[in-house]
Amino acid sequence: MTDEPDRRKVLYVIVCAAGPAGDVGKLVTLAHQRGWDVQIIATPSALDFIDAEALEAQTGRPVRSEYRKPGEPRSPKADAIIVAPATYNTINKWANGISDTYALGILAEAPGLGIPVAVLPFINTALADRSAFQRSINILRTERVRILLGPNGIQPHPAGMGSIYKDAFPWHLAIEEVDQVTFTGGQDEG
Repeated sequence: MTDEPDRRKVLYVIVCAAGPAGDVGKLVTLAHQRGWDVQIIATPSALDFIDAEALEAQTGRPVRSEYRKPGEPRSPKADAIIVAPATYNTINKWANGISDTYALGILAEAPGLGIPVAVLPFINTALADRSAFQRSINILRTERVRILLGPNGIQPHPAGMGSIYKDAFPWHLAIEEVDQVTFTGGQDEG
């Protein structure tokens, strides 16, 4: 995080390929209302779920899904990261140290750099109950990643019912979490 008084805080929003992804602009609006500059980073599969052109107009920044090429400008440094909607695949790969996309590369470094990360999964009960997923959640929580799943977050939806639940995705939970962590300086729990 930065101590530059005139610079707005930068929020990376990592969007994964899940039903609510097409509405990530709602999260951008909430973040802008709270004084954040937003950089959208999409997993490669998420590009089919979002309107990159509209998000670029909304954020004033290009949507990133690949590492930059030599000579291309860097994205601003993140003060916080939200992963929403987070998928089973991304959470498991991240927890297991797999960094095969730009989004996962950012996430792999974040805990070691002390960047607060809030994760708002969109997952069904069949996947959420898997022991591999439970281990991944526990691993990330030990690294002080805030997983907003369970009593104080989102509940898994029934398998095959994601289209019914996607419109009620609670984007506000993620922005409230990063605001709390960044403005109070607390990173003590997952």
